[in-house]
Amino acid sequence: MSLQEKLDAFKADFKAGKPPYNAPREIHPIMERATAELIASGQAARAIKAGDRAPQFRLKDQDGNEVSSADLLAKGPLVVTFYRGVWCPYCNLELQAMNEALPQIQALGANLVAISPQTAVNSRKSVRTNKLGFPVLNDARGETGAAFGLRFNLPDYLVDLYKMLRNDLPAFNDDPSWTLPMPARYVIGQDGMVLYSEVNPDYTHRPDPSEMFPVLEKVANI
Repeated sequence: MSLQEKLDAFKADFKAGKPPYNAPREIHPIMERATAELIASGQAARAIKAGDRAPQFRLKDQDGNEVSSADLLAKGPLVVTFYRGVWCPYCNLELQAMNEALPQIQALGANLVAISPQTAVNSRKSVRTNKLGFPVLNDARGETGAAFGLRFNLPDYLVDLYKMLRNDLPAFNDDPSWTLPMPARYVIGQDGMVLYSEVNPDYTHRPDPSEMFPVLEKVANI
């Protein structure tokens, strides 16, 4: 089953209110409205994309170790996935799929990191829950996400919904702003140029990891 098929199956169960989700049906039009507005804003098209130079970053992983994009690129290409948080089931399914692809990514000479605005405690939970073999980096106040053009402000009505659902992003991210990154995945070459990009303002849609393999194979001269 492809990643998108898994996401679609989860979405169908979630919208149907099947256990353990039991989500009120009235929340779905609100979430869909926010997604439609983010798509219509055109922000995804203005984000960093293939052919652009990737912003450099120096962030701490879930254990407090400093991770530098420059250091990683000195070793080979870098795969970066932007992750909303462990509270997002769609993101967790993606991280699990990326973890399954990790051996092939590494075999092609690349490293993989996820970047999230969540705190280190929640990143440790992400690694533990999803049994990840790669780090989840803490993007304090979403600054790296903003540098990539991915950070956006949640509309007030969505903030109200998140509060009702007790999804307290300011506490979860240790950041008073109600902001998130759009889900995105990049392959960055050793020269710092973006070789592959996928940015989707609809958080329920994610590319399969296999879609970036041809790019990594080309870089590896396979």
